[in-house]
Formats: sequence, structure tokens, C-alpha cells
Amino acid sequence: MKHYFVSAAIIQVKDEILCFQRGPSKFEYVSEKYEFPGGKIEEGETPEIALVREIKEELNVDIFGLEFFQTVDHQYPDFKITMHAFKCFVSNLEEIQLNEHLNFLQLSVSQLSSLDWAAADVPFVEKLITESHG
Repeated sequence: MKHYFVSAAIIQVKDEILCFQRGPSKFEYVSEKYEFPGGKIEEGETPEIALVREIKEELNVDIFGLEFFQTVDHQYPDFKITMHAFKCFVSNLEEIQLNEHLNFLQLSVSQLSSLDWAAADVPFVEKLITESHG
């Protein structure tokens, strides 16, 4: 079974988080679900370098202020992923282009659980909510 190592961006805008809706997928269990954007870590890349590159490719924006948040291992029916999430900020919200996603929402942490998240992203959502209740 394939095992992917990926990075994900929890993009913060003031007190809110950007949530991205995936496009259709051959795997129904991730198709059109919400996620934190990012992608595969290529050979020779750190998780941070991979994330900056992936966000530039997917959203056409630069991110900065990366702060490690959490690593999650998740077993989907057809593959396994190890995902490193980083909180970060975006250089210019107005410049976001959805090259791979259908939609994005800017929500408060308390609204995050209202979305249909990809399973691997759920632990990040839960931790964000827990931390917000401090």
C-alpha cells in the first residue's frame, strides 16, 4: 500500500481559518471534502519547503510565518498518509486562485466542525477547536 508524506497549511486570517474544498477524486472518501491545502513532500524537501511550493502551485500565493502544529498518520482504504500541518499566514488573500479546489471558506474555529472534512484533516480541526477553548 502506498504511503505518502505530505504537508498541510492551516492558513490563519485574523481569528479565522481558510478551509478548502477538494475537487472530484477517484477516491470517493476524499472527493469534494474540505481540507487544509498542501501536498506531497518531494525527495530532498523539508515539510516546510514542500508546503510553500505546494501552496504556490495550488493557490498562487505565498505563505509565511510557518509554525508546526501537529503530525497525523491516517489510513485510508487505498493509501496511508503522514501529514505534517503548519499554522501560517497568506501574503495576500485577494490573490488566491483555486487551481485544484472547488471553493474556499473563511470560518471561525467554532464553525469548522460544520464542514464535511477529509478524514485525515479531522484531528487538526479537533485540536484547533480544543485549543480555542483554552
